[in-house]
Amino acid sequence: MINQCYTSPINHKRVQRIMQKHHLNCRVRPKKTTRIGKPYYKTDNLLQRQFKASCPMEVLTTDITYLPFGHSMLYLSSIMDIYNGEIVAYKIDDKQDQSLVNDTLNQIDIPEGCILHSDQGSVYTSYAYYQLCEEKGIIRSMSRKGTPADNAPIESFHPSLKSETFYINNELNRSNHIVIDIVEKYIKNYNNNRIQQKLGYLSPVKYRELIA
Repeated sequence: MINQCYTSPINHKRVQRIMQKHHLNCRVRPKKTTRIGKPYYKTDNLLQRQFKASCPMEVLTTDITYLPFGHSMLYLSSIMDIYNGEIVAYKIDDKQDQSLVNDTLNQIDIPEGCILHSDQGSVYTSYAYYQLCEEKGIIRSMSRKGTPADNAPIESFHPSLKSETFYINNELNRSNHIVIDIVEKYIKNYNNNRIQQKLGYLSPVKYRELIA
């Protein structure tokens, strides 16, 4: 720039001396660096909306839903057996974190080679979840991003649970203990007493006991 204004060229060292004499500094723009984030352990959609299984614990599906009460929130992590729609494991906590998902999975003995389907939430694409599934010999399957229909069975169960409890029971606004108690009773009743047409008008547990 200076060389363009004057006919005689000026050495860059002279410019540096002049700037130092007058206490002038030149800001240097820092180089942009690319930060490598944590790896995401995603996998393919093996079910392709074919929600069928020939025996119990062959294909499972899992998801998390929120349970609002008053000005607070609880979270329900559930695992459903596609074979009969039974909720085979669940956990309720006040935090939607990795332990919620992993603790739910650790509740049950899953045969090696079982398919476990989920969405692409961060708790399901984490290394901790990937490692746990590997240790148990579970084959992971995932919905396409932003496609709840790819996980339809459990995506339908959670809204039904809330519409049949939260929206008709004012006591749920009072205490998290009441929320937990009502949800646990709902799941127990759903598994043991809720008859389903697709199961020959049997409950999930009765169907498993008679057919499997």
